[in-house]
Amino acid sequence: MNPPVSAISDSAGAREAFPEGPIRFGSDAHKTLFCRTLLDTFNPYKPAVIDWPELDAQARARLVSLPIWDIAVQTEGRARLNVASYAVVTSDPLLRKAIELNAFEEGRHKHVLSNLVAAYGIAIAPEPQYVVQGDPEWAFMVTGYSECIDSFFAFGLFESAKRSGFFPRALVDTFEPVIQEEARHILFFVNWAAWHRRTMPLWRRPFFELKVLAVWLFLIWERIGIARDVGGGTQDNNFTMTGAKSLGDDIDVGELIDICLAENSRRMSPYDRRLLRPFAVPAVARLVRRFMRT
Repeated sequence: MNPPVSAISDSAGAREAFPEGPIRFGSDAHKTLFCRTLLDTFNPYKPAVIDWPELDAQARARLVSLPIWDIAVQTEGRARLNVASYAVVTSDPLLRKAIELNAFEEGRHKHVLSNLVAAYGIAIAPEPQYVVQGDPEWAFMVTGYSECIDSFFAFGLFESAKRSGFFPRALVDTFEPVIQEEARHILFFVNWAAWHRRTMPLWRRPFFELKVLAVWLFLIWERIGIARDVGGGTQDNNFTMTGAKSLGDDIDVGELIDICLAENSRRMSPYDRRLLRPFAVPAVARLVRRFMRT
């Protein structure tokens, strides 16, 4: 699987200049900054040549026991299609390049996960047929906001597993590029959303905000797991909390939230400070943590 050539090979004459100085959200400079940040930080690793470390029996048993692999593979499969569908209808050349690369990386995540489960003999359910969830913009927003939720908790769970030794260090290091790519994706998405709402006609903005609200309600309902047949072998989409429980029944929720907040800040810190950072999920986490302390 090769990345879209247009996403990583701009000619010197066509390459957009990296903006300097303060930027206004919604401006061409803002668009150039968040698109070029994604494009210029591309990591060309290949899933097929990843050398998965050999695990002892206990480490492999812990990995196999995590009830997340079905939904993790399927989530990345849907994400690739959702993002790619929006790239097709995006007319701006630079923005389309960045979204194409985003879609490629989502597909590459699926390849990494598929190779991982194959390497360690993890049985997963047959994959469904992937279809776009509504119109391309809705599909892109569902994937983007979903990753804002899942990545925040994944950062903390990944670090918790590393500290506790739940995952061997060699496996943690092997999987690190995928986790950091998720940070790049949500950084790109929240800046796209800010740029998009500021560049659309004023009459469209109320409809866009209603669509944002509808996406959040959809994702909340999805994660509640209503009518999920977990007992029948179908894993629910609340896999971050399922994964947290799998790391140990004695895990401290407050400590986990603190780790998630710290890891979210750490993983966003390498990128240009002029870019917006994900706000909603960290803000809710801080509010919950404040109530827990009082």
